[in-house]
Amino acid sequence: MLLKVDGITKAFGGVKAVQGASFDVKEGSITALIGPNGAGKTTAFNLVSGFMRPDEGTIQFDGRRTERLSGHTVARHGLVRVFQTARVFTQMTVLENLLIAARHQPGEKFGAAWLMPGRTSRREREIRREAEERLALVRLTHLTHERAGALSGGQRKLLELARALMVQPKMILLDEPMAGVAPVLGEQLMEHIKELREKAGITVLIIEHDIDLVMSISDRVIVMDEGRVIADGPPDAIQANERVITAYLGRNAGAAA
Repeated sequence: MLLKVDGITKAFGGVKAVQGASFDVKEGSITALIGPNGAGKTTAFNLVSGFMRPDEGTIQFDGRRTERLSGHTVARHGLVRVFQTARVFTQMTVLENLLIAARHQPGEKFGAAWLMPGRTSRREREIRREAEERLALVRLTHLTHERAGALSGGQRKLLELARALMVQPKMILLDEPMAGVAPVLGEQLMEHIKELREKAGITVLIIEHDIDLVMSISDRVIVMDEGRVIADGPPDAIQANERVITAYLGRNAGAAA
C-alpha cells in the first residue's frame, strides 16, 4: 500500500473531528473518500497532507512515517494536495505558474548560473519542456501565455492540477475538484484524472460531492461518518451497504460528501 492511515484522531476543543480512523490506498488506484457533511473527510485530508498533526495514530506514505512532518516536507516526498479553491498566481502566465512549481530549479543553488551556465541552461529547457507536457495533458496548451487570472474556475483547477504534476508526485489528494466547475470542464477534469493514473501511474485520493461521478471513476470508496470509517470497498459494494445507506446516502437523498 502506498498510503496507510492507522487510528488517527484529531480533536478541536471537546469535539473529535476524526476518531480512530484507519484506511489505506493502493498504489496506482483512484480511491474516493466520501461521507455526509461533518464526517471528518477534510480533517482527514489535512492530517494526511501534513497541514495538521494527529493527536493519535500513525500515517505512513511510501514506507515513511509522515504524521509529524510539515505539509511542505510531505509534498517533497511525493504526496501533493490540490485544494478545492485553486491557488494560482493570477498575475503570472499559465506557463509561468508551472515553471515556478518545478523541482530542482537552477536558481536553488547559489552561484549555479555563474559556475555552471551550460548545466543551468539545460535544466531550464528541461523544466520548460516538462511544463509544456503537463499543459498538453490537461489540454491548456492554447492558454500557455494567458494570465492565470483570466482563466475560468474550471481552467484554474486544471492549471493547479498541472502545477501539482510539476513536482513529480507519486500521489495526489484532490479536494472536491468538481466544486464550482461547469459540467463540460468537470467531465474533462475527470478524464484527466483517469489519464494521470493510466499514463503517469499516479495514485489519486479524492473527496467529491457528486456520488455518481465517485462511483464511476473510483476503484475503491472509503466512507466516513462522525469521524470514523464505516465502510471501505468497491463502489458496487458501497452502494449496497446498509450502514452507508442509513448513515449517508439515505440521509442526503443522493447528495455526496
